[in-house]
Amino acid sequence: MPESYIRKILEADIYDLAIESPMDTAPNLSRRLHCPVLLKREDLQPVFSFKIRGAYNKIKRLDTESLEKGIIAASAGNHAQGVAMAAAHLGITAQIVMSVNTPSIKVQAVKQLGARVLLQGDSYDEAAAFARHMASDKNLVYVPPYDDPDVIAGQGTIGMEIMRQRKKALHAVFVPVGGGGLIAGIGAYVKYLDPKVKVIGVEAEGSACLWAALKAGRRVSLPAETLDQFADGTAVCQVGKEPFRLARKYVDEVIRVNTDEICAAIKDVFEDTRSIPEPSGALSVAGMKRYVESQGAINGSLVAVISGANMNFDRLRHVSERTEIGEKREILLSVAIPEKPGSFKQFCRAVGKRNITEFNYRYGEPEVARVLVGIQTNEQLQDRRALISKLGKNYDVTDLTGNELAVLHIRHMVGGHLGQANTLEGVAVPERVFRFEFPEKPGALLRFLSVLGDEFNISLFHYRNHGAAYGRVLTGIQVPDEAMKKFKRYLDQIGYRYWEETDNPAYEAYLGRL
Repeated sequence: MPESYIRKILEADIYDLAIESPMDTAPNLSRRLHCPVLLKREDLQPVFSFKIRGAYNKIKRLDTESLEKGIIAASAGNHAQGVAMAAAHLGITAQIVMSVNTPSIKVQAVKQLGARVLLQGDSYDEAAAFARHMASDKNLVYVPPYDDPDVIAGQGTIGMEIMRQRKKALHAVFVPVGGGGLIAGIGAYVKYLDPKVKVIGVEAEGSACLWAALKAGRRVSLPAETLDQFADGTAVCQVGKEPFRLARKYVDEVIRVNTDEICAAIKDVFEDTRSIPEPSGALSVAGMKRYVESQGAINGSLVAVISGANMNFDRLRHVSERTEIGEKREILLSVAIPEKPGSFKQFCRAVGKRNITEFNYRYGEPEVARVLVGIQTNEQLQDRRALISKLGKNYDVTDLTGNELAVLHIRHMVGGHLGQANTLEGVAVPERVFRFEFPEKPGALLRFLSVLGDEFNISLFHYRNHGAAYGRVLTGIQVPDEAMKKFKRYLDQIGYRYWEETDNPAYEAYLGRL
């Protein structure tokens, strides 16, 4: 079986459209990780993603009759561009189905390549189901994004190039994972040539379908409503059947990373290359850093596949904000200081010669001021602990660095507590606080308000656009205790992902009732 895939990879005829991407040294990452780090630059492909390899290999191998029918594909964006470019190069028609909340940069890129774009469904899975139905109904050829031997072989050419381009012994290759086609192809080739080289997959914590499948010993389907869309290019509910079969043989382990680690990895790549990968494209670097942190000294070179760079410009603000936390170079603290002149100066003296990155305060209680403060630290965990311990001797301190409510919303709000006058017919009504993910499409807010109706009062609302498929919304809603079951039914009917944050200490400190 390995020989059949090696043959397919060697026979993949893709280089009249795809390029042999360079494998660049990363001097800054190499110094920080104390071993040679190489970046396989798939972001330099004509469509700024590795997807051109598998799409072109699949389409080019179709017979004349199939090509004349026309082709159709479903994609979150990068596969779509690969299919569109391949179709334009071969002079055939292509239709691409994308979910309605696909980032606009990817939709426009597909249109500019000459393909017809159909926006259907709120997720990749819904778009794919529609595309398969159209393929059957219109007698079109469906080009899958990852679960296909020819697509896998096209992606496997990256592994072939890595093994040819290496100058020193490799310790491990880190590969972003969505549906699994990329790691399946790379793993098959790398392990065939040198079984000692580790093949390590990297997934976002909220969409780790391969990690879940390997743990269960079978393919599992992650609930679509819980799928993290930050790394949208790899946000897949279930790993492909054929990729999983290969991954069980050739993947050594899968590492999961969080949003802050991904943002820090985007900055790492920028500092070494002056290019900006998309979140999925930087997964490999984030996983590499976590691997080195856990393993210690590494004997050999590390390769990270930078899989794509189709990043909405609007997302850079959000990435930049979270980078310092991802690099463990900033700590976000809630600190109670006396409400009197000179308190801020005294607090700064306690912080010492550290840079305060932000300071958020709104008058609250008469004697105590609760401030939200960002402070720069070094990358060592013990430095954070020492700072908290030092401040804790004189102040009430809460570490909110990993608190999503604080990081996403409160640090960007003016603040202020819920007043005592929030009553219904003279009776105080509890405020319940929820974080939501609204799909970034027209009518999303209207749907939320329409289903919720006029029965409940909205007492707080905060939204920031992050240039992603989903917007992050914080809302406070006054719900009497006896109406909670009915209210939860409304939320389930809306269908948006949500988390209740009423008991979150960040809410209590800055937004809750006095």
